[in-house]
Amino acid sequence: QVQLVESGGGLVQPGGSLRLSCAASGSIGSIADMGWYRQAPGKQRELVASITSGGTTNWADSVKGRFTISRDNAKNTVYLQMNSLKPEDTAVYSCHAEVRQILWYTYKEYWGQGTQVTVSS
Repeated sequence: QVQLVESGGGLVQPGGSLRLSCAASGSIGSIADMGWYRQAPGKQRELVASITSGGTTNWADSVKGRFTISRDNAKNTVYLQMNSLKPEDTAVYSCHAEVRQILWYTYKEYWGQGTQVTVSS
């Protein structure tokens, strides 16, 4: 089995920064895409950013230039550095990964438990 464990959420003032981390563990053969989604109250879940194993990134327009996604393949960990945070960034942020388990041939999607990010003065 595979687990994704997130850390780094919390309360921050507008204009502040937070860094989220998500570590994958378990019987991991390889990981394709890793990324972050968020869901605000009353809204649908949306992609924030994703990154392939080769480093290609994909972004939501609303966070371009403010957020940075990176990944440590040796540690099976993805990071989201969030700068210049705005109240509209308030949401539950969830880690996502496409993982192939050892001895498996196909990839499966996994999700973290979610971490709350609140931007408020």
